[in-house]
Amino acid sequence: MDEIKDSEQQLLQQLDEAAISYSLYEHEAVHTVLESDQVNANLTGAHTKNLFLKDTHGSFYLVTVLSDKRVDLGRLSNILGAGRFSFGSAEDMKLYLGVSPGSVTPLAAINDGAIKVSIVLDEILAASQCVNVHPLRNTATLSLSGLNLVQMLVKWRHAPTILTIPSKQVS
Repeated sequence: MDEIKDSEQQLLQQLDEAAISYSLYEHEAVHTVLESDQVNANLTGAHTKNLFLKDTHGSFYLVTVLSDKRVDLGRLSNILGAGRFSFGSAEDMKLYLGVSPGSVTPLAAINDGAIKVSIVLDEILAASQCVNVHPLRNTATLSLSGLNLVQMLVKWRHAPTILTIPSKQVS
């Protein structure tokens, strides 16, 4: 836990050094989008869901979308020119992003110095005035603009692929 706490302190320091405006909200631990709905009710802005994926070629992706979006992984892999997607393991998530399931966030790119994970960001979030993400732990929410999120990802050499993430058709 101390390792994650140190990373969060480094994260907040880098946001401050870049003059990025953000708000940090403490709350009970949330592990799923459903659990976070209660927390999100009190926060304005776009709420996110993160998918840590691995393709058949062994490449890793972190896909960040609006919390209520059902992603069509087949169409997304075609758009990205990736192999078939499956969910990445908790071990790989910890190894490359330094976070555990439930705490996934695009801000975890700060921990991926080897650039093993490609970040994919829904264009709605990139353009949002306020995006809510975890600050490397699931007991808080950090709010910042989509533009500032992209700016920090670029700073960490993780320029995101920004696109309209395809939705799964509900039948």
